[in-house]
Amino acid sequence: MTETAVKIDAKLVKELREKSGAPMGDCLKALQEAKGEMEAAFVVLRKRGMASAAKKATRTTNEGAVGTYIHAGGKIGVLIELNCESDFVARTDDFQELLRDVAMHIAAVDPRFVSREDVTEADLEREKDVYRAQAAASGKPAEIIEKMLTGKLAKFYEEFCLLDQPFIKEASQTIGQLIASKVAKLGENISVRRFARFKVGATDWTVAQTKAAPTDEAAS
Repeated sequence: MTETAVKIDAKLVKELREKSGAPMGDCLKALQEAKGEMEAAFVVLRKRGMASAAKKATRTTNEGAVGTYIHAGGKIGVLIELNCESDFVARTDDFQELLRDVAMHIAAVDPRFVSREDVTEADLEREKDVYRAQAAASGKPAEIIEKMLTGKLAKFYEEFCLLDQPFIKEASQTIGQLIASKVAKLGENISVRRFARFKVGATDWTVAQTKAAPTDEAAS
């Protein structure tokens, strides 16, 4: 019997299906590849999902839906536009679940940008200046400061960029990976276009959108 023909209990396939949301056939193949190890199979599916998402990332997303999330007590509200390639996918339960999950995450974590590519040069340079000043105050040499800067910026992206943030319901995956898993399952590119977060009593609010906005011609 070959490694890819390892017999897998149907209960394991069902369990992985419920955990990942991937099709049954893909779950079976992942478990066979992982020799029946659930966590290893889950990693296999996630890697395949990211690869699938990367292939579809350049495809235009002019359909989708606008979703909302109001936190308990009505103190925090989120409005978000999530895009895909067809109205059919936009109306599926999987897409709507993703829309709710991402909106809830934004309410809880308060990201300031959609992705690291959307961070403005002014914001980035301000953060770099702060990190350089902190490192210089410690007396470290310039070459060490620049290496520290790389690590500091990675933490900045994780804290403030939606796609880099660990998902609040499953910290082992980022929001970007969560979206990629839905791309793999639904077969269409999916992207966060923009979002706004409001909090009662706050002196300001977060409004973020991607730089690569669809043109009027493409949207028509």
